[in-house]
Amino acid sequence: MNADVVVVGGGIAGVSVAAAISARFSVVLVEREPLLAHHSTGRSAAAFLQSYGSREVRRLTGSSRRIFEQISQEDELAGGLLSPRGLLWVATKDQLPRLHRLCDSVPGLEPLDAEAVVARCPALRHVAGGALERDAQDIDVPALHQHFVRVARTRGVRILQASPIVSGNRAGGGWQLRTPRHTIGAAIVVNAAGAWADEVAVALEVRPVGLVPLRRTVAVARASTAVDPGWPLVMDVDEGFYFKPEGPHVLVSPADENPSRPCDAQPDEVDVAIALDRVNKATALGLRSIVSAWTGLRTFARDRNPVVGADEAAPGFFWLAGQGGYGIQMAPALARLAAALIAGEPAGERHVDVPLDRLSPRRFDAARGPRWRPGALRGGR
Repeated sequence: MNADVVVVGGGIAGVSVAAAISARFSVVLVEREPLLAHHSTGRSAAAFLQSYGSREVRRLTGSSRRIFEQISQEDELAGGLLSPRGLLWVATKDQLPRLHRLCDSVPGLEPLDAEAVVARCPALRHVAGGALERDAQDIDVPALHQHFVRVARTRGVRILQASPIVSGNRAGGGWQLRTPRHTIGAAIVVNAAGAWADEVAVALEVRPVGLVPLRRTVAVARASTAVDPGWPLVMDVDEGFYFKPEGPHVLVSPADENPSRPCDAQPDEVDVAIALDRVNKATALGLRSIVSAWTGLRTFARDRNPVVGADEAAPGFFWLAGQGGYGIQMAPALARLAAALIAGEPAGERHVDVPLDRLSPRRFDAARGPRWRPGALRGGR
């Protein structure tokens, strides 16, 4: 089959960019798993946090806010994608300097003393101060993902599931991609393959950019005390843990970042135990038995900014990867930006208030080694 664009990856990055570009191009989306959003997208903590991440990530998140609201208004099936939650950064006495630096660097954070922190979440103990992001929200991730899938299908995007990229190469001014069941020709390849993005690049004889998947474990635990569903998301200022209400229970994470190969990550009992121990030391929740637990892969570039843009060494190859732990909240803005760049719009930068050189794969060229030679990877690596 042939299309103008092949999008690799059926998580939030892939379906959002497929929906955005399908207004102008014919699109085929290929997903390695039988189900879309099987990996990181389906395992997100589902939070919209404008004080989280680098300056570029925060700006992309802010740009996405308007699009979330627009989708909620225009797509009645999506409903309200955002719902109030609030984010409470907390610090012990030793962590106060870090808290002060955070408040100085992130506009809109409201510093709180210890009494005000405990008033927001009475289960907390040993806190010396905090900072509140009032506009933090919960995200309905399945509804957002399905919105983009509906838009893409309505515009004629063909979605191929259980179709991993086996190999591919430049051919006749375009690309030929091979899956176990299909050969697909396209002028442009969009690499939105999450933890597998570098592997997809290598399969297509494109230089990888050095993405690293990091494990993040989350569990839902029963508490020994009552849980107020109105509590905010509480995050340690050094990112040693976070927790928030999850129905009558508590969602917890040790905020771990353990390097991993791309895989169907599964929770480790040790990581779950660490999460419970850290939250129990910081609160009076008395977390005990586990209701459920899961692990996702948050994939980062070296500077922890996403990788978005054309690969100059591989004409027609476009990166949309490295979203780290911010992929859901940035997805709407990144999809519009990527669509503008793919279409060659000179005004692409106006879609977000972020310099494109802070996102471009070109920023890694010096560390990526020599250009691939045609056929260099076949039969070996």
